[in-house]
Amino acid sequence: MFHGGTAQEALSMNRSLLRFTAYLQLGMTILFASGCAPTQPFFLNESPDLQFYLNQATAIEYPDVEVEHLAETTGALPPLTVGNHDYQFWDLSLEECVSIALQNSKFFITTNGNAEFRQNIAAQFTSGNADQFGSIYDIAVQQSTTQSVPLTVDGNGNRVLPRGVLRANQVGGVEDALAEFDAQASGFVNYGTTDRTRNVGIANSINPQISRATDTTQQAAISKRLATGGVATLRQQVIYSRSNAEISAVSRAVPSDWTALIEAQVQHPLMRNRGTLINRIPVVLASLNEDLSIADFESQVRNLVRDVENTYWDLYVSYRNVATSIIGRNSAIATAQFARLNLENGTGTRQELAQAVEQYYQFRGILESAIAGSNVPGADRFGVYGNERRMRELLGITATDGRLIRPIDEPSLARVEFDWNESVAQMLYLSPEVRRNKTRIKQNELELMAAKNQILPEVNLSLLYRWVGQGDTLGPPQRRDVAGPNPGSSALAELTGGDYQEGAIRLDITPPALGARRELARIRGAQLRLVREKAFLQEQERLLVSQLSDATAKVATHYQLVQTNAQRWQAAEQEVEARLAEFKGGRSPVNVVLQSQQRRAQAQIDYYRALGEYNKSINYVDYMKGTLLANSNITLAEGPWNKKAYWDALERARERSAGKQVKYGVTRPEVVRTGPVRDADAVVNMMGGSADHNGEMIFGDPNDPLSMNLSPYRNTIEVDDVPLSEMGTPQQMFSPGVSPEQFAPANPTTPRASGSVPPMPTIDSLPDSGSLQPLDIPIGSAVAPMNYETPAVSARISDDVDVSYAPTPVARRPLPSR
Repeated sequence: MFHGGTAQEALSMNRSLLRFTAYLQLGMTILFASGCAPTQPFFLNESPDLQFYLNQATAIEYPDVEVEHLAETTGALPPLTVGNHDYQFWDLSLEECVSIALQNSKFFITTNGNAEFRQNIAAQFTSGNADQFGSIYDIAVQQSTTQSVPLTVDGNGNRVLPRGVLRANQVGGVEDALAEFDAQASGFVNYGTTDRTRNVGIANSINPQISRATDTTQQAAISKRLATGGVATLRQQVIYSRSNAEISAVSRAVPSDWTALIEAQVQHPLMRNRGTLINRIPVVLASLNEDLSIADFESQVRNLVRDVENTYWDLYVSYRNVATSIIGRNSAIATAQFARLNLENGTGTRQELAQAVEQYYQFRGILESAIAGSNVPGADRFGVYGNERRMRELLGITATDGRLIRPIDEPSLARVEFDWNESVAQMLYLSPEVRRNKTRIKQNELELMAAKNQILPEVNLSLLYRWVGQGDTLGPPQRRDVAGPNPGSSALAELTGGDYQEGAIRLDITPPALGARRELARIRGAQLRLVREKAFLQEQERLLVSQLSDATAKVATHYQLVQTNAQRWQAAEQEVEARLAEFKGGRSPVNVVLQSQQRRAQAQIDYYRALGEYNKSINYVDYMKGTLLANSNITLAEGPWNKKAYWDALERARERSAGKQVKYGVTRPEVVRTGPVRDADAVVNMMGGSADHNGEMIFGDPNDPLSMNLSPYRNTIEVDDVPLSEMGTPQQMFSPGVSPEQFAPANPTTPRASGSVPPMPTIDSLPDSGSLQPLDIPIGSAVAPMNYETPAVSARISDDVDVSYAPTPVARRPLPSR
């Protein structure tokens, strides 16, 4: 039976093993057939729409930001184009333009630096960010900049001082730097239990083998860093202890006890980080960073004012360019009319008519470019519309609002002379770029001072004074005559009794690492940066004098060009009159008349360009001297605070005045600033410059080796021209041109179509050529330019175009036969 049973059990075991092997093979077959592809898990209550699933990680998405649009953005009208005169002139003076620009400026649409010419910044602004451009918020942003390192305390509640040397670019604003001296409160509650065996004998009744205890510690502290470099801490602790030690006369008086502590601790450095000068360096660096922001703000305001004035004169020149182009176009119209009349009378040629018509189209193209601007080489890049749009960008107003800005201030024709010594002295003191770099030098000096301090050994003296009280309870005692730690005693009663006081003195000495290579390298780096900044300031001042020299020289050059182009314009005006008279008498071909008209137009344009550049040159000298804002009656000052701020400042001032000044740990240099920036007149006396004006300008050698004969140009040439403000409406000033068909000669056999050119005046109605006197151009006389308001023979090309303002046309007479 035993063996039979064993065989049956073995057979059953074999069958089970075979069945398990078969299942295992089947499972492995299914696993290998399905491969190693991952499968998604199954979830209950799965939503079929998968609303939280995103199938892209980097899709282009729109931020959830809503900022109200400016009215100037959404209310802009369609842009002005050639032939669109559906607007009114908006006459603005230069002072009004500057005022509007400063009032509307949140960001300064200008660039940094003091270059004479700057490109428009609109394209850069629209593709940049707020950190790249100056704004009215920059100074406040700098003042509110903070570091990312918080105030820290150790386990005892003592302030932990920052280690290492701070650089000017590592500190935030003044408030952030002063926060290092704020008091920092801290506290904790610690609860712990003990439950373990101890290696003591069984018969030890004082310390049982199984130790069970409860310990709780509560601490509250307030710690403040002092300006002298030390740390003062006031600390309070309550300690509770309970254990299972036997209560007896030799072990414990009570099963638990309370300990109350009050500690006052002062840690003070004796060498490294000692003194108010070293510890206030971060505050001074932060204050100087604010000075840098103020200098940048001033330069941005200065650049904006200069850009507004430059654009103002560019717009003025564009208007004059339009007026000159209209005169040239109208002269071409009149010449073409008489060329057509001569062709019909048999005294002219078709080539002369074509040449006159071609000049009309030339002036018409110049006029269209002068109005709207063009990228065609040789044409005006911006024109009136483009420069007016640039002015609107600087003023902070919409691009188009149904008005066209028109300058009404005429440029100055007075000869301006700058005293060189005075200009150099003012520039070296008032330039914000120079002041900015001098601030950087002061920062480098402070950084070097801090670096030298770090090579000293760290020697800290710590003084601790403690009051202690211990008792059976924490609160008021049941019996005041019971001393701790007896039953019924109170820890607070013992503390306030003052019977137990403790003290400690600790001196910590940590010298620099052997060799002090890091500290010495830090000092060397600070010295090199300081030398580099001083060398940079010297080169900057040298190059600024070079720029000022160029600006001052251009004032004299552009004034000379104004006088030269005025004489040229005068001669061109008289040449046109003479050529027209000769053309009338048949003694000159038409191309000579057309060329004289072109020269006159170019001379007039060059005159106004030189006049605009002359006024921009005067502005540039003031710009380089640092007197531009003062001459424009612009003052930069801090805005008003709230009344509570003034009240607190007065309280602080009274508190400081009532105290006694103690200089501890202060070494030279003590001065960081020399006071408010002085005005231009005070600078001359301070810098030793000369303020004498002799009222004369020396034009080269008195012997005139170049034989330029410049003496006649010392006196201003009067130009009798029409101010822009008196040029009528846009329709009158920007009158359209005429069609080419109106210059075609009339066919006697073909009936004249409706609206065609009416007959021109007869030759008898024109001035007689015999009245022409010899040409005489006295130097320095007044220029009376021919403009579209000059009275002339009434003639209408069509019902829409009146050429009565054109120069008097002269018909060509046939030459007498020999």
